[in-house]
Amino acid sequence: MRIATALISLALGANAVFGSSWFSNAAYNKWHETELERWLSDHDVPYPTPADRKELEKLVQKNWDTYAVTPYNSWSTAQLQEYLKLKGIETKDSAAASKDSLVKQVQDVWYETEDKSQSAWTSVKDWILDTWTDSQLKSFCDHHGIPVPQPRKRDTLLQKARSAYDAVAQKAGETAAYPGNWLYETWSESDLKEWLDTHGIPAPQPTSRDKLIASVRRNSRLAYLRMQEQAASAQASTKAAYDALTDKIIDAWSESQLKEFCDKNGINVPQGSKVNQLRALVRKHRAELLGDTVSASAASAFGAATSNVGEGYAKVTDAASQASQDAFDKAINAWSETRLKAYLDARGVPVPHASKTDELRALVRKHSHKAASGWTAWTFDDLSYNNLKEYLASTGNEAAKKASEKAGATREDLVAAAQSAYASASSAGGSTYASATSYLAKATDSAKASTFETWSDSELKSYLDSYGVPVPQGSTINELRALARRQYTYFKYGTSSPSETIFAKAKENAKATWDWVMQQLNIGADAAKKKTQEAKEKAHKEL
Repeated sequence: MRIATALISLALGANAVFGSSWFSNAAYNKWHETELERWLSDHDVPYPTPADRKELEKLVQKNWDTYAVTPYNSWSTAQLQEYLKLKGIETKDSAAASKDSLVKQVQDVWYETEDKSQSAWTSVKDWILDTWTDSQLKSFCDHHGIPVPQPRKRDTLLQKARSAYDAVAQKAGETAAYPGNWLYETWSESDLKEWLDTHGIPAPQPTSRDKLIASVRRNSRLAYLRMQEQAASAQASTKAAYDALTDKIIDAWSESQLKEFCDKNGINVPQGSKVNQLRALVRKHRAELLGDTVSASAASAFGAATSNVGEGYAKVTDAASQASQDAFDKAINAWSETRLKAYLDARGVPVPHASKTDELRALVRKHSHKAASGWTAWTFDDLSYNNLKEYLASTGNEAAKKASEKAGATREDLVAAAQSAYASASSAGGSTYASATSYLAKATDSAKASTFETWSDSELKSYLDSYGVPVPQGSTINELRALARRQYTYFKYGTSSPSETIFAKAKENAKATWDWVMQQLNIGADAAKKKTQEAKEKAHKEL
């Protein structure tokens, strides 16, 4: 009995040791106090000041998994379903699927294991620079006097920047484990906003340089993981396309077809090359793409290898950003003067007196990166009829309450009454204003996932009319909802992306990259199949 008790005690002791070993080896255990404070501040975790290291470390430990290891645990049901959809996993509708079951599904297909995630934070320099553009890496190296041999290819830039990372921090008298603003010293505010926009992350509002850097730093790991996955996907697709380019197809091509392939795929053909030499060049090109080089080629699109492909991805990124701006510009070209002023008002941008419509549009374009900040009278613009009535009834304002009870009141009547009541509460301040914003937080939180779903045909048309957007004749209610959502998204977020669409944005980026890769290769599975069929038909005729 004593032996059994001793063994149990030893087993419990061992479990305690192993159970606590992770905490004792966690990356943040070696962080400086300023890094602990920085991490807590980046993730909006309040901490006492002054606080000793033990208190700070305990707070980081308490929140570490939620933000650094398993961020999906705090996601909404809609975000979980969107992530699973992106992974090609069908889920039940939101009413039937429990959040716990969705979390478990996401955990099973997450980018990396929890152990790998823990270990990644022990050496931030190994991945935090990978989401930077070539020009940002060059600026970093130039600014800190880091020599980079010519030609300055992306993989060389990354290697040199990583090698000098600790020395740069030390020279600046800064910490490097969870880097401060020194790392982004060469970035402009537009660089920071562009990075957030590219990775589908809304810019903080109201914004400042410190807040922008905190957002980039906080989201860098997740952005890196997404890019790695997209690179792997592009690599697999590229391999599938080139796998179909068999020797039989190459042998069946005429001299002109071989030359065309070489020309379109950037293969240098020495003057006077014969047919067999052309075939050898095509085979060599295929071998490079299907061998070890393919990993580098695909990964380069996301910033991990050769400069020529990296530059190609930079062009795609620029094009995607430009496409986003073009779509926004196209949308606001249809907006009314009132709506343009409202966009600026919702962002606290002063409107010059007697501004013309074109001048207002120019001002809106200038502030296209800005999302609407805080609560404004325009917050009521997209609330449902019932939400508006509930808000008016909850204000304690007699006139507002009367408006909510008025028989036959239209949605426009309720919006006007809500805006008036909000203006009164805002002027009064104190508990009156706190009560108004408290209700709004609850109302918009519950309504945002189903905006416009309960709206009638006439309400949707009236909403679109407030933008000055014409309604195509014969539009279905779903088409009206889609058109209304588009205006709402642009009005609220500008060209930045709401967090709810972050995974849709990642999917769009993956598609853009795949399209780019295929454009570079200028061949796909269908083309290869066509060539295979031609080769078969030719062989059949020769028999």
